[in-house]
Amino acid sequence: MATKCGNCGPGYSTPLEAMKGPREEIVYLPCIYRNTGTEAPDYLATVDVDPKSPQYCQVIHRLPMPNLKDELHHSGWNTCSSCFGDSTKSRTKLVLPSLISSRIYVVDVGSEPRAPKLHKVIEPKDIHAKCELAFLHTSHCLASGEVMISSLGDVKGNGKGGFVLLDGETFEVKGTWERPGGAAPLGYDFWYQPRHNVMISTEWAAPNVLRDGFNPADVEAGLITDILLSLDDRFLYFSNWLHGDLRQYDISDPQRPRLTGQLFLGGSIVKGGPVQVLEDEELKSQPEPLVVKGKRVAGGPQMIQLSLDGKRLYITTSLYSAWDKQFYPDLIREGSVMLQVDVDTVKGGLKLNPNFLVDFGKEPLGPALAHELRYPGGDCSSDIWI
Repeated sequence: MATKCGNCGPGYSTPLEAMKGPREEIVYLPCIYRNTGTEAPDYLATVDVDPKSPQYCQVIHRLPMPNLKDELHHSGWNTCSSCFGDSTKSRTKLVLPSLISSRIYVVDVGSEPRAPKLHKVIEPKDIHAKCELAFLHTSHCLASGEVMISSLGDVKGNGKGGFVLLDGETFEVKGTWERPGGAAPLGYDFWYQPRHNVMISTEWAAPNVLRDGFNPADVEAGLITDILLSLDDRFLYFSNWLHGDLRQYDISDPQRPRLTGQLFLGGSIVKGGPVQVLEDEELKSQPEPLVVKGKRVAGGPQMIQLSLDGKRLYITTSLYSAWDKQFYPDLIREGSVMLQVDVDTVKGGLKLNPNFLVDFGKEPLGPALAHELRYPGGDCSSDIWI
């Protein structure tokens, strides 16, 4: 177990201390119904991932949102390891921005971690009025105790990369983080590192461009859709949602990354699929379709999350409902899945766990699209250290 001081705030003092933390027992995932044909609200699913539990690989709780077609996407915490030195802070709320509706849901996961409940709803009009931003994407806690959420556009759906600031206690909208006139032309994900006084943000597209589908002319390369770094900075992981492969690189020497693991987990180029590969410098033949516990996996590896100790990698197969519908119609009909890969942290390497499958195609209201994963105690894509 990690060493914990008796009077500390949330998370861990360092990433290496976090690696000593307890094994994950449950995970939270937003599940989406927009564009699936099911007229039901998106919901937050709680999944049991404890191998010793009789409910292993099962959805044990569902928290529906009070509105339709929000398109829940990414999530973040009210506070994290950036506030480790503040004993007045505790990680009890999960912040869920909505990509399409621009609504923000604050969920109480502290009272009953296995049965979260809705704490507060921040309506789009409050964000529009105070920030002139919309189409919200990524949420991160700040060392100040505030919460910052990135935007993809303005109220009309034009590209505008800005950042909404929330009070970390009341969750009132405080305004924008950037100075007037400092908005980027586009927005998407972001990460900050106070030690270097640096924040890096990325871009996706203007909401009006991506909202209803994908135009191949907008992207000319292969489509890397998620990237992750282990807490010890040794391994880099990324997913190719279109091709269908998950990769692990040893980056102990950052100037010479080595490919140490690769798995094909579905994707568009599997044998018997709609895409015929005419030339590939890496593959001798198209990969076989993936079948886990009798279910053929639709879609490809998208969101990835690593256990604190780096030994287990969790994967979901939905990217964004409008794009899912366009690229993988089977994903809409059959729902997404959650998979688990065992990681060799000594030599490097990836091996699919054939006994782990969470099938969101069998949800009570119909097949759902599960997206990003979060552990109650934080993880390597939500915790920031100062």
